Amino acid sequence: MAEQREIEFVFEPQSEGGYYVYAPELPGLHTQGEDLDDATENAREALELYIEGLLEEGRPIDSGVVRRKLPISV
Repeated sequence: MAEQREIEFVFEPQSEGGYYVYAPELPGLHTQGEDLDDATENAREALELYIEGLLEEGRPIDSGVVRRKLPISV
């Protein structure tokens, strides 16, 4: 059985409308959409293609990116 994990995506609203979407853990994976639903569907498709490309090239899915949250004073 394949290991299942989640990839975090960031959806940034654009001043001209729509969303710019990227996955910080996967350099080079980015897309966009006219609204949040469109952007989410495009992100799913981009993720599938990204993983497919890695597997075809024999590269690991884990990019080694480390993410940590740090507190801020507000």
